Amino acid sequence: MSSFARQHLDETARIAAILDAGVLDRMAERLAALRARGGRLFILGVGGSAANASHAACDFRKLAGIEAYAPTDNVAELTARTNDEGWDTVFRAWLAGSRLRRDDVVFVLSVGGGSAEKNISRNLVAAVTYAKEIGAPVLGVVGRDGGFTATVADECLVIPTVNPDRVTPHTEAFQAVAWHLLVSHPLLQIGAPKWESTR
Repeated sequence: MSSFARQHLDETARIAAILDAGVLDRMAERLAALRARGGRLFILGVGGSAANASHAACDFRKLAGIEAYAPTDNVAELTARTNDEGWDTVFRAWLAGSRLRRDDVVFVLSVGGGSAEKNISRNLVAAVTYAKEIGAPVLGVVGRDGGFTATVADECLVIPTVNPDRVTPHTEAFQAVAWHLLVSHPLLQIGAPKWESTR
């Protein structure tokens, strides 16, 4: 009988083998165009995906020269808006306060992609709806069926489910694979990371 570690790694390899690389290349093209027109990148996530959004915003700024933000990095505003206005609208209100424009891009990292019907991550649904109203492109890296994000995004990488018991860890792990691929993409990378630059 295989060990848990071997099973998990085998699942990871299966996901990597069947991911749609074309979606990632098209995301890179959209992000290169975003940088060229001086637009901003707003990366949204909840829970583990919020931590990923923070890391991704850093990498897009430092390695790809894109002005990028993760609203969850501003804990004072996030908690004030949650307390005063409610959790469902925190990201929409943050985007509105940032004067979201058509030249910007909203990038969603989420396991489920949001669902108003299931009352899950309604804050993502509201933010994505607002972005579409403004005309700002929406990108996503999501799991399972992708929820609301996958249905309306301009480009969305849905992480395939190879084991229904491990949707969350695989999705959040592959969010990191996706954004690291993007900031390393020849269309986007403007400088080598520290360790690569010291060879």
